[in-house]
Amino acid sequence: MARKVPEINASSTADIAFLLLIFFLVATTMNVDSGIRRQLPPMPEDNEIEALDVNRRNLLLVFVNASDAIMVGGQLLDISQVKDRVKDFISNPTNDPNKPEKINTDIDILGNYPVSRGVISLTNDRGTSYNMYVMVQNELTRAFNELRNELAERKFNKKFSELSEEQAKAVSEAIPTRISEAEPRNVGGN
Repeated sequence: MARKVPEINASSTADIAFLLLIFFLVATTMNVDSGIRRQLPPMPEDNEIEALDVNRRNLLLVFVNASDAIMVGGQLLDISQVKDRVKDFISNPTNDPNKPEKINTDIDILGNYPVSRGVISLTNDRGTSYNMYVMVQNELTRAFNELRNELAERKFNKKFSELSEEQAKAVSEAIPTRISEAEPRNVGGN
């Protein structure tokens, strides 16, 4: 007499697989692509578009070529030198007539503060690597962030990230991030 083997009920197998999939999706971390955090200005109306007149002394030209070489203000620099060069340009501590002018501006909490008119103009070659593009953007942003931190420490004895909303707004007005990015072009090679 042959004994019958009972069948295994497989009707819930799909449910179990679905639950395992859900658990995997919830418990797993995903790689996040690197990117640049920027808030773009609103699109101007057609009648608002006008040429921006920038005094030559207020403009620091930054070029990155297809070989990822960086030229800042006519000098070839290493990526590690970009931040300090930008900080020196924007802050213009010695009031050098070849660096940006400062306009005394009445800012809440800070009072009459000399705000730099400096603008960083970034131009990349179409062949610039994405990695170098992100590194240059990070160095430019880091320069402005360090200047804000220095001002926050000087005026409020706190880091910029620890300031109240009102204090942070005042420091941001005193040191605005002015980075102008041109459309990529063929800047030059090797």
